[in-house]
Amino acid sequence: MPDDEKDNELKAKVRALPRTPGVYLMKDSLGRVIYVGKAVNLRSRVSSYFTTQALIDRRTADLIPEIADLDHIPTDSEVDALLLEARLVKDIQPRYNSELKDDKTFPYLQITVGEQFPRVEFTRKPRTRGVKLYGPFTSAKKLRATISVLQRIFRFRNCSLDIKEDDKKWRWYRPCLLASIHQCTAPCNLRITKEEYRKDIKKLIMFLDGKKARLLKGMQKEMLAASQEMLFEKAARLRDQIRALENINLRGDLKENVQPEVFHIDPKKGMLGLKKVFGLEKIPRRIEGVDIAHLQGNETVASLVQFIDGLPFKHGYKRFKIRSVEGVDDFASMREVVSRHFRRLKQEGAEFPDILLVDGGKGQLSAVMSAFAAMEIEPPFVVSLAKREEELFLPGDSNPRVLSRHSYGLRLLQSVRDEAHRFAQNYHHTLRRKSTFDE
Repeated sequence: MPDDEKDNELKAKVRALPRTPGVYLMKDSLGRVIYVGKAVNLRSRVSSYFTTQALIDRRTADLIPEIADLDHIPTDSEVDALLLEARLVKDIQPRYNSELKDDKTFPYLQITVGEQFPRVEFTRKPRTRGVKLYGPFTSAKKLRATISVLQRIFRFRNCSLDIKEDDKKWRWYRPCLLASIHQCTAPCNLRITKEEYRKDIKKLIMFLDGKKARLLKGMQKEMLAASQEMLFEKAARLRDQIRALENINLRGDLKENVQPEVFHIDPKKGMLGLKKVFGLEKIPRRIEGVDIAHLQGNETVASLVQFIDGLPFKHGYKRFKIRSVEGVDDFASMREVVSRHFRRLKQEGAEFPDILLVDGGKGQLSAVMSAFAAMEIEPPFVVSLAKREEELFLPGDSNPRVLSRHSYGLRLLQSVRDEAHRFAQNYHHTLRRKSTFDE
């Protein structure tokens, strides 16, 4: 076939692609798959390969001239596309996906199937035994987001606890926030049996292996059986899981579920460091950080971020528009945010964080403590972190604490503080863009 006819046929195939999520396969003149990619919008993504810029871009310049044909596999969501791409790359090993085959720093989804209560975790250093691996994946952010989406459905744990069903101490263990918002079945408190938990992990594995239709059929049978046995709570949970899986295309927008990558040390060491530095009775599991930002000097906003087990938990993030403060007053703004947040937690009967981190020095810390006093609420452990000298201020201590810059505990607090600052500034810039547009 002449080159012009081949090009026209290829462009016609591109124009016929759907504007939906899926995986595309680039083939050479012998029909061999030479590249596999994923897309939220297949037509838009594949079209980008047939531009002048793609021919000179170092990432695609060698690939483009070899593309003689293409195929695609539509998926229900971006989540499905991400997982399918990883499976196909692993099975086919296309030549132009070689970076995924050779580079050991790419992220994986790892399930610790050798444990009684398997963990589902993100890792760049996959184990070789006792685990089931998926990947490698091209995007760490999208993999974290995918794990977050799937956790809402299958409610697995991603903590590092070594849980044993016959160890009675777990009956008295306090689960993290994930249990409260129904994203984990809390095996750490033995709220679910080993057998039932492993059934959920088996369902997750079926989904990850691309057996979604078979999984749904089995779950529908299980739900019907539970209903007939009058196990209505179990039947209701299965019904909710089925709905979530059927509608994963509605909740599978990975931009909405991206977890920030802000932590660069072992989170376990960070939490142990904080316990030791502050003489805490228990290792802190949930840390919240608060920061203030100003919009053009006349509108103040605030952010609240959450870290669970030393890692950022995006679904616990909150934004606030300051309502009661005129002009720029960080102390008053901090009082308002803390008052609104903790009053709501108290009214809902929700647990307080183990540590509340305040961005600032003595003034900000005093403002926070005065807010708790005014509400007559017993505060959690509160500490402020001043950026210039990285000094820590504690209630009742006139002198700051200065930790080694290499302290794991300090570096964890810096990560929380920096993430709170990033999130506040992001909100600030969003409002500024809206303000500029309105003008």
